[in-house]
Order: sequence, then structure tokens, then C-alpha cells
Amino acid sequence: MRVLVVYESMYGNTHAVAARIGEGLGAVADGVDVVAVGEVTDALLHAADLLVVGAPTHHHGLSTHRSRDKAIAEETLAHEAEVGHDVEVDPDAEGPGLREWFDGLDLGHPLPAAAFDTRPDALPLLTGRASRGIRRRLQHHGFRMIAEPESFVVGDDLHLVDGEAERAVDWGRGLLGHVAQHSPKGRPSEDTAHDVLGGVIESGGRFASPT
Repeated sequence: MRVLVVYESMYGNTHAVAARIGEGLGAVADGVDVVAVGEVTDALLHAADLLVVGAPTHHHGLSTHRSRDKAIAEETLAHEAEVGHDVEVDPDAEGPGLREWFDGLDLGHPLPAAAFDTRPDALPLLTGRASRGIRRRLQHHGFRMIAEPESFVVGDDLHLVDGEAERAVDWGRGLLGHVAQHSPKGRPSEDTAHDVLGGVIESGGRFASPT
């Protein structure tokens, strides 16, 4: 099974989570591509057997062109530095966002998919979760969701909370078990599931994260 992990990131947190999810998937999948949304090609998309998509939470949902511009504006970065936040703009932050990508997405055949986000370390009711918007758009385009949307927490210092990167590895490793469970045949195959079914990561834990 080949997996494509697509991410949008402003300050590198969602990028880091995507990379760690890819690391977990790489332990059980035949191949994993982790790419920024602006670098996704038709060839990568059509070669994938599983699509995993993630983004930071902006204003309770997916980012907009305006919110992305504001996040990397000089005055915003100067303010963050002034209050002691050591942040770096992700290399792909100035590229397109997931909203624009979804608007032009046309795969043409159903594909298993999963969604994740990063968001502030507070109640989801207060922060919102970009992954819910991602799930809604994936379903609109005919993708079959194999797991509940997952969040990873970013602290007040705008960096991932301790343990979230490791949790992303575990979540990624568990996704193939979800694929097997949601197979049209109804039963996981040994080739697909390997030993992951015993370690499937349920999405109950702490819902989290942004940037």
C-alpha cells in the first residue's frame, strides 16, 4: 500500500506532524510520500492507496488566504518575537492552502482517507478543528474516511506540546489497521494489516493542535 500525506503549514508544526505520521506509516506501508499541498501532483495522487490530509486550525477551521497572509506578515512575526515566541515560517507557508486545493481536486475514483490538524491547547469547542473541515471536503469528493479526524496540540509558545510528535507516529502507524477494518471485503488481509490491528490508535485521547 502506498500512502500520500498532504499538509499545509505556517510555522512548521503541521509539517512536523505530517512527517511523523509519515514515519509511523513508513513502518507498515510499502511507500509514503509526505508533501506540501502546493507540491501535490496528479501522479502522486493517482499512485496513492491512502490519502492523509492535515492543516493548522485558523479561526475554528481551515485557513483562508487572508489568515495565512496575516500569520506570516512581518508585524505578526515581530510581535511573536517581542513576546518571546521563537517561530520560523515554514518553507511552504506562502504556497496555496487546502481550501484552494480542494476546489480543484478531481480524483475520479474513491480512495480511503484520513484527516488531522494542529490546534491550540484548549477545548475543541473553543479552538475549533480544521480536520473537521478537511473530512467534510474529502467526503464531498468521494473519499472514504477510515478514521475519526485527529488533532495535535500546539502550546502557548507556538510549538508542539511534549509528546505530540510521538503520538503522531503512533497514529500514523495505526492508520493501516483502520484501512483493513474499512475494507469493502469486511475483513482485514494479512498483507494489508500486518500486525497493526493490535496497535490501532483510537482517536479518543486528547484532541489537540495549530500551525
